[in-house]
Amino acid sequence: MTSVAIQDLYPDEFSYCYGCGRLNLHGLHIRSFWDGSEAVATFMPGPHHVAVPGYVYGGLIASLLDCHGIATAAAVAEQAAGRQVGQGPVPRYVTAALQVNYLAPTPVGTVLEIRGQPKEMSARKVRVAVSLSAGDTVCARGEVVAVQMPESMGGGHGT
Repeated sequence: MTSVAIQDLYPDEFSYCYGCGRLNLHGLHIRSFWDGSEAVATFMPGPHHVAVPGYVYGGLIASLLDCHGIATAAAVAEQAAGRQVGQGPVPRYVTAALQVNYLAPTPVGTVLEIRGQPKEMSARKVRVAVSLSAGDTVCARGEVVAVQMPESMGGGHGT
């Protein structure tokens, strides 16, 4: 597993995402690590992340899957370019589509594990399967379609 989080390799100007931006003081600070052929992250939801007492708000689950899927896409792009994750800035991707299936209630106060596996890649797009588990229970599965950040947003940095 890489020793540096994929999100920590984003250029500073693209590190303010509420979900994973290291420079967003109020964000979730999701950290994804490349592990062979997939990305892995953990997150501990707190009592302020609830929908109903004891269970995580679905929007948080969607955010975790979304940011983790985007980080997975960046890592896959690095490998496709012949570079190792962690050697320098990674290309920045944004979400073109996010699909989430909620399979089981997600408990608060339990470490959540998020996994992302690349399913398809083209020149500017990566399709990533994502899942979120609490212990042995898969609570959500989905798919993120990530596209390289358009030039109009300042894209192209780190490529």
